Amino acid sequence: MAVVEARVTEEPVVILNGPRTVGKSTLLAQIATRLKRSVVDCDDPATRAAVRSDPGRFAAASEPVLIDEYQHVPELLDAIKAELNRDLRLGRYVLAGSTRHTTLPQAGQALTGRVDIVDVLPLSQMEIDGATGDGVVHRLLRGDGPPTELELSSTTRDDYARRVTSGGMPIALHRPPGRSRSRWFANYVELVIERDVLELSHVRQREMLPRLLRQLAVRSGQVLNIAAAAHAIGMESSSAENYLRLLEAVFLVQRLPAWGTTMGSRVGRQPKAHIVDAGVMAWLLALTPEKIAQGDPSVLTEYGHVVETFAVGEILKQLSWWDAPVSIGHFRTASGDEVDLVLERDDGQVVAFEIKAGTRVHGEDLRGLRALRSRLGNRLETAIVLYTGAHAYTHEDGTVALPLDTLWTAP
Repeated sequence: MAVVEARVTEEPVVILNGPRTVGKSTLLAQIATRLKRSVVDCDDPATRAAVRSDPGRFAAASEPVLIDEYQHVPELLDAIKAELNRDLRLGRYVLAGSTRHTTLPQAGQALTGRVDIVDVLPLSQMEIDGATGDGVVHRLLRGDGPPTELELSSTTRDDYARRVTSGGMPIALHRPPGRSRSRWFANYVELVIERDVLELSHVRQREMLPRLLRQLAVRSGQVLNIAAAAHAIGMESSSAENYLRLLEAVFLVQRLPAWGTTMGSRVGRQPKAHIVDAGVMAWLLALTPEKIAQGDPSVLTEYGHVVETFAVGEILKQLSWWDAPVSIGHFRTASGDEVDLVLERDDGQVVAFEIKAGTRVHGEDLRGLRALRSRLGNRLETAIVLYTGAHAYTHEDGTVALPLDTLWTAP
């Protein structure tokens, strides 16, 4: 709330952008209460029709103008642009939308240079637990080093399985695990595809969207091979790429770019794809804590990918609270050495994370971090392996192993 209010004083337009049901409307309502303004809700059909018939009138209303699910009436952006051409005062508009701003047809030319986009993501584990503080990612970005003086982690394998498969969607978390929560995930995915995706673009093969989403869930956390995903469901690669962009636009999928592509031809350039919410991913894969506890090797392999997606998501959520510029990506060499997540500050210093679902860290698990260190030298300020074991310790080469729950429990 404080972050958004600060941004409102710095920009003419602030956009709260994120998946459906993560709390954007609630946040906008809280802002409206403090500013003693009402919210124009474009998710309501009657309101949407009124705004569409005369977007200029709504854009010129008493300020600040607060509009929810503005993407349903993209003509609003042109009306807002016209208002800003006349008056570029700060704090004029706060918009909330469930479609990535950059994917809207008018977005590129309408508000460029006049808008600040605030990511509103699924709840982090810190938020779910009611923890205070900035989180360990901020500590690392400040250069304070990893928190190695920790008590033994009390989070069990079953605890991790429960957290990872629950994800961070607020309404899902209020449903009891089992059929009720599963129904919610099913309805959520159907709603986003049927309403938001189809509103963005005419889709000739609508039935392929959920199939492609499941294929991307199978491959979440892996280097993106859209041709292989398309082949698995009998789809043309060009169509699958277009559909992937639509799934990204509605915050079901996100790409993690390759990092370090200027470091030579031996560094991979393909992005990874991650499902935005680990709970949605687990539902798509039919993974439950009970199934994971049985220890079937194929299930544990899938669980490993969900854990990576979960941990990357937790780090990116904390990163969204950080104001300074940070470049993100994954690192992979042509020989297959990889690091799951790399954060580079604007001073060139790097924090790198490798993520493992196991309770032990083996020497082989450090290959990617060692390859990265050999290229960066002292620029690699901190190298961390997150795992589901209980101990925090430092390897001979300086790599720090931390329990995964350090992301939400570290002071």
